[in-house]
Amino acid sequence: MAWFDDLKTPRIKTQVSNRTSRVPEGLWVKCEQCGDILQSKILRENLYVCPDCQFHMRMGAADRIQMLCDDGAFESYGEDLASTDPLEFSDRKTYRERLKASAKSVGLRDAFVSGRAKLKGLPFHLGVFEFRFMGGSMGIVVGERVSMVFEAALKDRLPAVIVCSSGGARMQEGVLSLMQMAKTSGLIEKMRQQGIPYIAVLADPTTGGVAASFGMLGDLILAEPGALIGFAGPRVIEQTIRQSLPSGFQRSEFLLKHGFVDRIVHRKDLATELRSWLWRLGYRTCQFPKNLEA
Repeated sequence: MAWFDDLKTPRIKTQVSNRTSRVPEGLWVKCEQCGDILQSKILRENLYVCPDCQFHMRMGAADRIQMLCDDGAFESYGEDLASTDPLEFSDRKTYRERLKASAKSVGLRDAFVSGRAKLKGLPFHLGVFEFRFMGGSMGIVVGERVSMVFEAALKDRLPAVIVCSSGGARMQEGVLSLMQMAKTSGLIEKMRQQGIPYIAVLADPTTGGVAASFGMLGDLILAEPGALIGFAGPRVIEQTIRQSLPSGFQRSEFLLKHGFVDRIVHRKDLATELRSWLWRLGYRTCQFPKNLEA
């Protein structure tokens, strides 16, 4: 028997291990930027922004809707739509298995929630991505729900807002997912012709086919601090051109400096800022209640 076979685990380590195992999962979150350990409840109350370094963490669709809408004022539509498997795609798992697993984990049928909303009494149509559902990727259903937001905005003559957080077009649906880029872009042009405003809010990340279509076509483009925004990722670009990229490349601050976004808005100020711009952009062309004040 080797000399180390008879060693016992130190008592203090055993006690720490036992205590740790009793801590419920999800109670604490580590900030990706500064490394601070934050209590989940406090982090949620702070809109998933680190109170120390102000790093904006990713936010789920339900919390986004709660943040940007009056209480009980969001009426969803398009929930009956669900993705199928038109290409019978399979890699390590079948596409159907991935859809089923995401739906069970997230509690949604796809990566986008659409509906009619109100913000401080101002009506508008809102669409929000859910990044936890297959990286917020855009397939046929996501494209259709985004289109429903624009179509409803045209019909009701109300502004449209899309909060983007997506890895891009969904590869499991091939060219069918890429077609959504053209479909949604065409509807934005119809809105522009009729003077119906569309505001794009870009959160981390906004990449691929979403960034290359409706993500960058807003009459006003707002971005959250530090959000990754672009078509191809930085590593792909570096490997392609074989050059190092500038510091902060493809982050919202870099895009603001180069004229690709209009404003960077802290999450705590987003609802107020959004409401103000909805009124300013839409008061001449949209059907707002006559008794509503700016």
